[in-house]
Amino acid sequence: MKKMMIVLTLLLLLPSLGWGLEVVEGVVGTGVEQRQPVGVADHFPADIGRVYCFTRVRGAVGDDEITHVWLKQGREMARVTLAVRSDNWRTWSSKQVLPEWRGAWMVKVLDGAGNELASISFDLE
Repeated sequence: MKKMMIVLTLLLLLPSLGWGLEVVEGVVGTGVEQRQPVGVADHFPADIGRVYCFTRVRGAVGDDEITHVWLKQGREMARVTLAVRSDNWRTWSSKQVLPEWRGAWMVKVLDGAGNELASISFDLE
């Protein structure tokens, strides 16, 4: 019985010991409908007006957060902190873009401690 209690305790503690947050899906698109990304691409017309970064995150224990850092050619253009409230969580942010902002873009996905979990690149043409 004692061994069984130890095993149960270890199993309950595993998620908190673990592996932390993981981005299992990260894309940029033209929108989000019914919690799914739409218009996914890596090139967009410069006059699109708005783009969306969609991320699906695994590994949260309790309430956690991620941050989308929007970069245009290495320069930070926006920073959006998003809640992650379960082990399999979908969330997104959007960025209004102007036609004169053509060029290479990237969204870095950071955990609550500022560690980079993923980066998603796209171009405005």
